[in-house]
Amino acid sequence: MEHHNISKVTEIVLLGFMDLHRLNYLFFLLLMIIYCVTVCGNLLIILVVSYSRSLHSPMYFFLTQLSLSDILLSTTIVPNMLHFVLYEGTSMSLISCLTQFYCFVATESIECLLLTVMSYDRYQAICNPLRYTTVIDQRFCIKAIVLCWLVIFIMELMTVLTMEQLDFCGPNMIDHFFCDLEPLLGLSCSDTFIMKLETLLFVIFIVICPFVVIIISYVYIIFTILKIPSVTGRQKTFSTCSSHLAVVSLYYGSLISIYLLPNMNNAKKILSLFYNVVTPLLNPMIYSLRNKDIKQALERILQQMSNKFHMC
Repeated sequence: MEHHNISKVTEIVLLGFMDLHRLNYLFFLLLMIIYCVTVCGNLLIILVVSYSRSLHSPMYFFLTQLSLSDILLSTTIVPNMLHFVLYEGTSMSLISCLTQFYCFVATESIECLLLTVMSYDRYQAICNPLRYTTVIDQRFCIKAIVLCWLVIFIMELMTVLTMEQLDFCGPNMIDHFFCDLEPLLGLSCSDTFIMKLETLLFVIFIVICPFVVIIISYVYIIFTILKIPSVTGRQKTFSTCSSHLAVVSLYYGSLISIYLLPNMNNAKKILSLFYNVVTPLLNPMIYSLRNKDIKQALERILQQMSNKFHMC
């Protein structure tokens, strides 16, 4: 009996940014700095929220989960990218390439769901403030995170099982800097209809539906804010969700741009670079620079550390 899971291609060559030439060392240094700042910035958000009792609220709990997913996303893409920028292209095993793809999809998907849960949190806080503490409690937060990861795990399992049925016959080169779905399917000599159908359903359920929920939440939020009589009250209320709105705009704006553009490899590479590398860097900056509570908590922590240092 013939085994259909044997792949003829065992190694994938990522072409990445082959046209950098002499700029590859500068690009490597820039990527290294971005990666270090991304990891440190998101870790700082997690530590500040964990350490400060004033930030022990659902909104900041979800923010720590978003920071964790940003670290995972950046770590999935950037270290391997650093390698092929330095050596002007790299190769990786098919299993490693598929693993990177699975991790990438999982982290991107969890961000979609987290941003949706965060928008629901802001909706309850602004539109139903009297019921907020009874609806969005610790139990809800834990259930929401567990449900998000469970949904992603089931979706990923379906993707893995479908991918295992594909034969990859080559050519074994991908003109991209990471293993994304479209380039991978281009290497398959099997019928990819089922995989594409699953992907469509996945996008509808994980990307489009959450985006619709976010839009509906913010429509209600905006109408509620407009009903506040004082300008100061409106500004103060809007400031509680402005950081989240900025992150949603950045995330979905770049995501939509990538997949709605025509098939222009260089443009898609640049947008993918922004989406996968720069966005995780900007998220903690947006929250730390625009959020008064986080800035105050960080100042208190630094002050306490300074006092302890002087006492020593």
